[in-house]
Amino acid sequence: MRPSPVVPGTRVSLKGGDAKPPSGLPSDLPAATDALLARIASLQAAMYAEAKRSLLVILQGRDASGKDATIKAVCGAFNPQGCEVRSFRQPSEIELAHDYLWRVHAAMPPARMVGIFNRSHYEDVLVVRVNRLVHRSVWQDRYRQINEFEHMLVESGMEIVKICLHVSKREQRRRLAERMKDPEKNWKISASDLDDRARWHDYTVAYRDMLSKCSTRWAPWYVVPADDRHARNYMVATILSAALERMAPHYPRADRTLLARFKKLA
Repeated sequence: MRPSPVVPGTRVSLKGGDAKPPSGLPSDLPAATDALLARIASLQAAMYAEAKRSLLVILQGRDASGKDATIKAVCGAFNPQGCEVRSFRQPSEIELAHDYLWRVHAAMPPARMVGIFNRSHYEDVLVVRVNRLVHRSVWQDRYRQINEFEHMLVESGMEIVKICLHVSKREQRRRLAERMKDPEKNWKISASDLDDRARWHDYTVAYRDMLSKCSTRWAPWYVVPADDRHARNYMVATILSAALERMAPHYPRADRTLLARFKKLA
C-alpha cells in the first residue's frame, strides 16, 4: 500500500483523523519495511555506480511530525557514501543577502548522490507566509518559481520525491510533552515551536496551498500519516523504493580495455 501523489490543484484535507494509519497496511509493518529498505539499498548501490542521475528527498512537516526519526529509520538504508543530509533552519545573514533559492540550489545532490532535505525551500511559503516576513505578493509568486526551479532540476537528471509528514494536533502535543520530560530531547524545543502550535490553523492553510500549488507531474507531493511511526516508516519506504524503481538504475558494464589488460597480468 503506497500513498498516492497529491493531484495538482486539489485541496488536501489535513484533518486530525487523516494522520492515523490507513487501512490495508501489512500486519507485520517492521518486517515489511525491512524488506523495502533492503531493496532501497540495492537500488541506491546501482544508482551510485551508474553515476548519471541523483535523487532528492524533501521532508516537510510540523514540529514533532517525525522528520528526524524518518531520516534515521528509513533513510538510514542509504549508504552514507552516496547520501547527504541537509537541514534548513533560519537563514543566515549571507543567505538572506541572496535569493531564497540560493542556499538550496547550492545543496542539491550531484549525479550518483541521494540528497535528503530536512525542511527545504518550502519554508519560504510556510514560515515566511504565516509569520508575514514578506508581502503576500512575494510569497504568492514563489509557488510558480519553485515549480519552475524543480522542473529545471528534473530535466537535468534529478528525481524529486517530496513527502509531507502529517501529524495530528493531539499527537503533536503528546510528543512535545514527552520531549519536555526527556533531558536528551528537551533541548530541541524552542519558543518558536510553541508559537507555531498557536498558529495551527494558519499553518494548515499554508500547507494545503503548498501541496495543491506545488504538487506537479515532475515533482509530486505525498502526504504520509505520521501519528504511528511504524506506519509512517513503511509508507515512506514504499514511496522511496518506488522512486528508485522508476529510475531503474543499472550497473555500468566493465571497460573491455581494462578487462583485456587484466587478462594479461602475470
